[in-house]
Amino acid sequence: MEIFGANWKAMFVSTVPVIEIVCRGSLVYLALFILLRVVLKREAGTVGIPDLLMIVLIADASQNAMSADYHSVTDGLILVATIVFWNYALDWLGFYVPGIRRLIEPEALPLIRNGQLLRKNMRKELVTEDELIGLLREQGIENIADVKDARMESDGRVSAIRKDSGQHTEGRDSDRGRV
Repeated sequence: MEIFGANWKAMFVSTVPVIEIVCRGSLVYLALFILLRVVLKREAGTVGIPDLLMIVLIADASQNAMSADYHSVTDGLILVATIVFWNYALDWLGFYVPGIRRLIEPEALPLIRNGQLLRKNMRKELVTEDELIGLLREQGIENIADVKDARMESDGRVSAIRKDSGQHTEGRDSDRGRV
């Protein structure tokens, strides 16, 4: 049926079974979530250009796996609803189920303890000494020896506690996604 030159039936009638769209969307979402959780880990604080590019390319590469080449708006909305559902479901599970929270959100990683750099942990997150010093300077800390404890939080920010005052400071967002 065409009205005003548009094929309304093709636009709104689903061309792919709904269960197939939901299953494809669920599988791809969960697989990408696990992949990004393992690869990006703590770089979620902000998104830099390489991260954004990777996300766009992943979205493009996974589109066909999720869509089964659908053509209707309805099919697209079902897929979007499936993705939004999983995003909300994982947040909900992480809030109510501590075991799931540990899988979804990493624990804070110590980078400095009593003025000493924890180089093994810094290597784990690819944080250089110069970068860490710069992040501390942004928080008003000039010397590593003044730091009682500094940690990379689960969202990619670095928080620090000074030795002298016990004052807790938290980093601002940066272009590298680590503060």
